Amino acid sequence: MRPTMLVSSGALALLAAFAGCGGGGSSSTPTTPSPTTGVSTAITIVGDRGNRSFTPNPGSSQNGMAAWQNSDNVIHRVVSNDGSFDTGDIAPGATTAARAVSAAGMNYHCSIHPGMIGAINAASGPPPPCEGLYC
Repeated sequence: MRPTMLVSSGALALLAAFAGCGGGGSSSTPTTPSPTTGVSTAITIVGDRGNRSFTPNPGSSQNGMAAWQNSDNVIHRVVSNDGSFDTGDIAPGATTAARAVSAAGMNYHCSIHPGMIGAINAASGPPPPCEGLYC
């Protein structure tokens, strides 16, 4: 009979612990994560479509910061053509941390899919002409 009482006591202790987590008196409202601070441009990666791989393209950033959100179903990696930044791999559905981008403008591409090209800040002009399958 003793082992049964130990199991029952353990089960009661577990129930009491979970009951305390259920929230009784105070209610809290779930919070939405705040957007990345300092980002004036969020660029969406839409897929391997040449100069239509990113939107907006060209993008603009008045405060020198941008982030990329991967809305495609494969991994991408955004790299500036001048080597000033590399986002690392961006998983499907993920958004990069805000990155500093040149106020003078820059072109960038996906290092995994080099046909994916983009530009940010009008001073560098639009991305290079698109050539290939998606143009």
